[in-house]
Amino acid sequence: MKQQDYHCSVIAALSTDEALEHISDVSAWWAKQVEGSTRLLHDVFTVRFGTTHVTFEITELIPGKKVVWYVTDCFLPFQNDKTEWTGTSVVWTVEPVADGTRIDMVHVGLTPEVECFQNCQRGWNKHILESLTKYIAAGAGIPS
Repeated sequence: MKQQDYHCSVIAALSTDEALEHISDVSAWWAKQVEGSTRLLHDVFTVRFGTTHVTFEITELIPGKKVVWYVTDCFLPFQNDKTEWTGTSVVWTVEPVADGTRIDMVHVGLTPEVECFQNCQRGWNKHILESLTKYIAAGAGIPS
């Protein structure tokens, strides 16, 4: 059976480089509390939501095409397995389309079999479909 990682896709009226720039501005659309740098290959950053935290390393960066955030550490207090995201990857790809850029995000390892899938799916959907798209369109997202 094929693994069904969480996936979300949006079309935005901007270039692929601009899309990756917006994605990298994590504090503008995802988390108000961000420590570290979120833009260059091998940058390490941590997002915090109260007692929840996730630390990422940027392990792949192809300008105008792709960025990969690898989870090196996390603490998810609402889970039985509080480190469930550790070892997963958030893969952002962008490609030009007729109306601008298609942004695809796949959270590799976040599958229906893991404990947080339902809650994390709702969270990612909110942050990507509402906050990131609002940030791209209007210049201001709704970070938590």
